[in-house]
Amino acid sequence: MTERASITAIVATYNEERNIEACLASLAWCDEIIVVDSHSTDRTPALARAHSKVRFFQREYLGDGSQRNWAINQATTEWIMVLDSDERCPPELAAEIDGLLRSTPVANAFTIRRRTYVLGKQLRYSGWQNDRVVRLARRALARYTRLRVHAKLEASGPSPVLGHAIDHHMVDCFHDYVLRINRYGYWGAAQSWRDGVGQSLPGILIRPPWRFVRTYLLQLGFLDGIRGLAFCILQAYATYLKWALLWSWHANAKRGIAPPLPRFDEDPAVWRGTADHASRLAAKPSSRTSALPAPNQ
Repeated sequence: MTERASITAIVATYNEERNIEACLASLAWCDEIIVVDSHSTDRTPALARAHSKVRFFQREYLGDGSQRNWAINQATTEWIMVLDSDERCPPELAAEIDGLLRSTPVANAFTIRRRTYVLGKQLRYSGWQNDRVVRLARRALARYTRLRVHAKLEASGPSPVLGHAIDHHMVDCFHDYVLRINRYGYWGAAQSWRDGVGQSLPGILIRPPWRFVRTYLLQLGFLDGIRGLAFCILQAYATYLKWALLWSWHANAKRGIAPPLPRFDEDPAVWRGTADHASRLAAKPSSRTSALPAPNQ
């Protein structure tokens, strides 16, 4: 049998004791697993360290792109596969990737579909029916974009879609999910501020209801029943939160009050090989930013 190219799985964690064991078990076929933990306060570190293939690190969380690029820099294998803690790599997907890496892959990266679950049941519509993410790539040729939230893995050339899917157990509890939405809304607003995005009345007035209409009606969320209704409303709230926060920071800027931004990762080694749009924007100071105290970056 042809020898398989080496592969490292990368998993970022924070208080994922309910998910981490199943996630790591689904990646046992990989040569090694790098877990980068954001100083969890539950049993996540102990559970991760117990896995025989895990190389465990703890690092301050400075965003999706930062955490994953840092982990990529720790890997030494030819290929990487990235999973979130609430995701699983089913046996059929593992077998497909194994076969791919025993051949001559036609691309430097591959896209993988996701099956999304909410409260234990698959969400078949609500905007998630065509969910696809680039998660498998040649380590030396792939990096995450410089975004604090919703960063994407980029590599040169096309990223063909594999035949099998990741299982994404996205929402086990709405209480936890709302807390996540609040964090993402804050980080998304901070990214927009950093990138020089102006305040937008349509962002508050139009985007939230449009997102509900798009996901619940146009993308058939109503076919997901009460789960679809509740989920689509929460997605609309997430959109409102981001744009409302950004508007409030602009309003305060006129009063000389800088926004409470999270810290951004400025380590050049983390962003080596990426398209650094944030630096290009920072090179063009606006009257808004120059009138305020320097934000915490």
